Amino acid sequence: MVQNRNKLIGLLIGNISNVIAHEILEKAISFEPEISIKYEKEIRNSFEIAKIYRSKINPINKSLPEKDVQDIKSRIKRIVINELKLRISKGYKGINLDSVDTTIDKKLRELRL
Repeated sequence: MVQNRNKLIGLLIGNISNVIAHEILEKAISFEPEISIKYEKEIRNSFEIAKIYRSKINPINKSLPEKDVQDIKSRIKRIVINELKLRISKGYKGINLDSVDTTIDKKLRELRL
């Protein structure tokens, strides 16, 4: 069961990282509605998948152990910052790396972690 749980946590982290990165990118390019719509769709899809993985890891009405939450948070932050830095190196403008922590906290609260 532990191996399966770790796999589910990894899948949750991947999807929620995708959500957070795309939210930040969407804010950076809000002046381009056609691209913004694609980011919104990606955010919705990944967040729904993340909710499913979250419910499989632990009952929704119970929070995860604090140790797990801190590990998940640090792994998400590393993934998101690396992705955003990659986008910046490709020439993306207006990406706010300072908003990563607040966006992570907001999304983890929405998932009831």
